[in-house]
Amino acid sequence: MEIYELTVHELIEKLDKKEITKEEVLISYQNRIDEKEKDVQAFVTITQQEAKDQLQKIQKEENKSKLAGIPIGIKDNICTKGIKTTCASKMLEDFVSPYDATVIKRINQEGMVCLGKLNMDEFAMGGSTEHSYFKKTKNPWNLNKVPGGSSGGSAAAVAAGMTPWALGSDTGGSIRQPAAFCGIVGLKPTYGLVSRFGLVAFASSLDQIGTLTKDVRDSALLLNVIAGHDKKDSTSVQKEKEDYVATLKNDVKGLKIGVPKEYFGEGINEEVKQSILKVIEVYKELGAVVEECSLDVAEYALATYYIIACAEASSNLGRFDGIRYGYRTKQYENLKDIYRNSRSEGFGPEVKRRIILGTYVLSSGYYDAYYKKAQQVRTLVKNEFAKNFEKYDIILTPTASNVAFDIGSKINNPLEMYLADLCTVPVNIAGLPGISVPCGLNKEGMPIGFQLIGKPFAEGTILNAAYSYEQNTNFKNNKPTFKN
Repeated sequence: MEIYELTVHELIEKLDKKEITKEEVLISYQNRIDEKEKDVQAFVTITQQEAKDQLQKIQKEENKSKLAGIPIGIKDNICTKGIKTTCASKMLEDFVSPYDATVIKRINQEGMVCLGKLNMDEFAMGGSTEHSYFKKTKNPWNLNKVPGGSSGGSAAAVAAGMTPWALGSDTGGSIRQPAAFCGIVGLKPTYGLVSRFGLVAFASSLDQIGTLTKDVRDSALLLNVIAGHDKKDSTSVQKEKEDYVATLKNDVKGLKIGVPKEYFGEGINEEVKQSILKVIEVYKELGAVVEECSLDVAEYALATYYIIACAEASSNLGRFDGIRYGYRTKQYENLKDIYRNSRSEGFGPEVKRRIILGTYVLSSGYYDAYYKKAQQVRTLVKNEFAKNFEKYDIILTPTASNVAFDIGSKINNPLEMYLADLCTVPVNIAGLPGISVPCGLNKEGMPIGFQLIGKPFAEGTILNAAYSYEQNTNFKNNKPTFKN
């Protein structure tokens, strides 16, 4: 087995036994990037020399962390000091952050090595990574398919073996959906568990940094590093540190799992549905109690999400005005021209669409009818989950209603693209933790994933349930084919 095929916990084990060196690990991943990046197009910025310099510095300082020298990829909306943070947008094409995000500081303290910044939908707005200003990332399982989005670069890079793990951000499923499409594990933590300081904001009340990994143990390992209170983030929760690796018991006897009937109706692909039904049977065999339940407000969650997300995006993206930083038009005669032309030329079509929609729902006369109503429905969604969690420990659903689709097939149909988020957005609306785990392949050989949703700050519960499934099946051993 090649070094780049190993999970992080396997890399740590081999490094401890001195079977491999940190230099060999870095070279293996850099060679893999050289080999596969031309096909997959996962990176916006590759930090080849910076990674070598970083490794030398780590070894000179003799960092004792077990993660010292382990490479990592970073989604390009997470600020990295001295390295471009573009959000895959012309607006920030040349922006170099003057500071590190809190999560970057934490991975740097552990001595991890940054391989580069990963492609995404512009400003994290999209579900296919086709909305990047720079390139369209391909799915390693089939290079004609999308990798999902907006963390498509992160998911594709992990699946292709170009990085052992990666950080992404999840606003409405942007970690879990690409994880499902690329056959890896994607974790969206509870809102407030991981600091958002240094994450370029899309929708501040929904955004959450999370992990994309080869298996569940790696997910728990990386969450241990990035979780924790941060005084620089007012939404960061003060909570006692937890060792998530220690929660992996491979035991779900007596665990109560609810399966909402609303997620298995019209619009769910039959092969996806059959795979999820098999997942349910595995949990029953492992001793879990699985019952059908209901999330009555699920049908309203999607509309609620897009009203709130677009409203917050409209507000957050107001700072990109061509004055302070970012792209500035060369065609202007006055201040109004700078504002209008810089934003018209700097933002892509999907970002503009969401800014316009968000501005509309916040405007005088429409605020009460749309934005205020959406916030009221948001409370109903939270209450509906809370009611179910009185009876169940975990809720199980498909991650996505379908498998990865062809590049270009939905780019001109935004509504169809938005509908693909049906299974994931309620989790963000309610601020809950969710994890996507591979559970099969369809007839075309494309990955299928299922989602586990937990109570607030019950990451340990969903990680253990995901781990138990993973240990009793072999889907994590499926490897991408890179077919055309």
